[in-house]
Amino acid sequence: MNHLKTSLLVAGLVASTGCLAQAPAFPSKPVRIIVPYAPGGSTDVVMRTIAPRLTEDFGQQVVVDNRPGASSTIGLDLAAKSAPDGLTWGVPNIAFGANPSMIKKMPFDSEKDLIPVTQVSVVSMVLVVNPSLPARSVKELLALAKARPAQLTFGSAGNATANHLAAGLFMQRTGADMVHVPYKGGGPAVVSLLAGETSLLFATIPAALQHIQSGRLRALGVTRARRAAMLPDVATVAESGVPGYEAIEWNGVMVPAGTPMPVVRRIRDAVAKVLAPTEMKERLLAVGAEGVGSTPEEFSAFIRTELATWSKVVRELQLSVD
Repeated sequence: MNHLKTSLLVAGLVASTGCLAQAPAFPSKPVRIIVPYAPGGSTDVVMRTIAPRLTEDFGQQVVVDNRPGASSTIGLDLAAKSAPDGLTWGVPNIAFGANPSMIKKMPFDSEKDLIPVTQVSVVSMVLVVNPSLPARSVKELLALAKARPAQLTFGSAGNATANHLAAGLFMQRTGADMVHVPYKGGGPAVVSLLAGETSLLFATIPAALQHIQSGRLRALGVTRARRAAMLPDVATVAESGVPGYEAIEWNGVMVPAGTPMPVVRRIRDAVAKVLAPTEMKERLLAVGAEGVGSTPEEFSAFIRTELATWSKVVRELQLSVD
């Protein structure tokens, strides 16, 4: 009897091992990365930069699928409602932290329907003004805003975009009263500032760099806690009179709730591997991005901080998506 039990146990273990050995490696099918913005923005560019290398690592095609609209919620809702098999990724960015507070009826639960996998990159922004504006520093800008309440205007690529939220945080921290002018994309917002139609813009560095170098725009401060490699001589907003200020454009990977953790970690490890080579770091830096490759736990903590930060800004300034 004992011999029979032992034989059955051994047979069971062999069968189990055989099943594991025959289980297909992830991914066994092509992977879709849903970028919830139109082609050409920083989030789209970063994902298209890493997608070919992910294809090499996975041995399966990795494609970028642009699904813009509704402050990124259309694309992320599609990702949240996809099969939890790791084959469909959603790409959140700074708007993810503000949307639950800005949008009255979210189509998905930001904290329950998507699993944070990894933060892919951060993109620094810079506060720029038209040279015709009599402000050569953040302190002078604040003095001007105080003297002209609700007269200075700031552009953005649209509601809940990085430009909008960075300016909102600036107003919340300083008490400045400025008027938001949303455009249909970052390009038109920059053009408007160049034409003097708006007063200032929190622009991604790549979008503003050539205009800063030519003197057509004046840089007052970068928005990260430390200076940017692309603008080493420009002080941070924090060290220019707004202590603790930091607003960054970022992006990452999330997958539908219910995705097995081994798959989540396989995705994270692949992204981190792709971001590691010096050549990839240089390619990302050329578009103003810095690779991150955080763990799911680290990215979850980052997401919680973003949700807390932007919900407070949205509430105090009564921001909303029109």
